[in-house]
Amino acid sequence: MAKVVRAISKDASVVATAIDAKDIVSEIERIHQTSAVVTAALGRLSIAASLMGMGLKGDNDSLTLRLNGNGPAGALIAVADSRGNVKSYVSNPVVEIPLNQYGKLDVAGAVGKDGTLSVVKDLGLKEPYSGQIPIVSGEIAEDIASYFAVSEQIPTVCGLGVLVNPDLSVNSAGGYLIQLLPFADEACIDVLEKNVKELPSVTQMLSSGVTAEEMALKVLDGLEPNVLDELECAYKCDCSRERVERALISLGREELTKMAEEEEKVEVCCHFCGKKYNFTRDEILYLKK
Repeated sequence: MAKVVRAISKDASVVATAIDAKDIVSEIERIHQTSAVVTAALGRLSIAASLMGMGLKGDNDSLTLRLNGNGPAGALIAVADSRGNVKSYVSNPVVEIPLNQYGKLDVAGAVGKDGTLSVVKDLGLKEPYSGQIPIVSGEIAEDIASYFAVSEQIPTVCGLGVLVNPDLSVNSAGGYLIQLLPFADEACIDVLEKNVKELPSVTQMLSSGVTAEEMALKVLDGLEPNVLDELECAYKCDCSRERVERALISLGREELTKMAEEEEKVEVCCHFCGKKYNFTRDEILYLKK
C-alpha cells in the first residue's frame, strides 16, 4: 500500500501533502507493461492525481487528470478518489526515445508539449467541474502547479518523481503538493521558497529512506508543522460487470444488434486494469431491451 500524509503549518496558512507511491507505480508498470519513460510519465500523473484527490471532500467524489501533449505516448489519464486511490491509462504504453539533455528519462519528450492538461472533478453535482490549461513543460509537476495558479488561483508547488531500475521495475516513486491559503504572509512564502530550493529531488529523498511524513514536514520546516492525517492508498480499479453492461447499453440498440449479428461472443477489456468481461450473443441482445 502507498502512504499519503498531510501536514499543516502552525498558523494554518500552508498545507503540504506527500506520498510514497512506489506500490502504486509498480502496479501501473505491471498492468500496462510500460517502457521506462512511460512508467515515469504515467506514474507522475497518477501520483499527482492521488495527491489532488486527497483534497476532495465527499466519499464518492472523484478527480480525473487527462494529459494530451501530442507526444508518442498519446493521451495519459489518471482517476483518483477522495482517499488517494488511483487508476490510470495510457494510449501507447511502450515508447523508446533517447534520454534528455540531463541524462534522465525524457518525460516531456514522451508526453509532448503541444496540447492540454484537463482536470475534471465529479463532486456529485449536476455537472462536473472542469478546467483546462495549455501544457507548460510536459514534465507534469510544473503543469499541475500551473493548473492551480491559472484555474483555481491557488499558489502551489508540486514535486513528482519516479525512478525506474534497468530491469524496468520501480525503484522509488512519490511526490508532494504544497498549497498556500490566501492569508499566507510574505515571511511564510520566503521560508517555503528556501525549503523547496534546498530540498533534494523526490526520488533522492525516497531512495535515502525519507518517509512520506518526513517529506511533508521537510517542506514546511520552520513553520512549526503538525501532521493532519495519514492514509494508505493503492492502485484501485472500480470496474464491474454492471458498469460494462451500462457502457454497452449506451452504445444504443442498433449498435448492439450489429454486434450480436457479427460476433458469437463479445469480450470487453477494462483499460485501467486489464480485466476481461465476456458476453454471449444472447446476453448482448438482452441488453437491447
